[in-house]
Amino acid sequence: MNANEKAVTAVLAQYQDALNQSDTGAVMKLYAPNGVFMPQNSPSSIGAEEVRRAYNAVFKTIKLTVKFNVAEVVEMAPNWVFARTNSAGTAKVHATGAGGPEANQELFLFQKIDGAWKIARYCFSTTNPARA
Repeated sequence: MNANEKAVTAVLAQYQDALNQSDTGAVMKLYAPNGVFMPQNSPSSIGAEEVRRAYNAVFKTIKLTVKFNVAEVVEMAPNWVFARTNSAGTAKVHATGAGGPEANQELFLFQKIDGAWKIARYCFSTTNPARA
């Protein structure tokens, strides 16, 4: 793994921690100003204001406890890296207290901005079995 790939892996660890702490501010520090968040079954959130609003809604609704497994990190150009991850853990619904397994596959596109790696695009889909 080269230095850029290691740096992106460190950002992924910070992202995992921010999710587990339900910390929108920490998440936003990791996103590019024009970043795009593409959650499953939802429209894309484009730009900092929409991304912030989306994470606030997620954290208001559920409490995540997840661990990311980095499957691959690939430098495509000097300022662009993609990462493919899998995550697993639990999600607890604040309104009901109900919880259950949380498992996803994720694709991140990172851009180096002013010397720091930022999430430029992020999408995920569940790997949990379909519910009947």
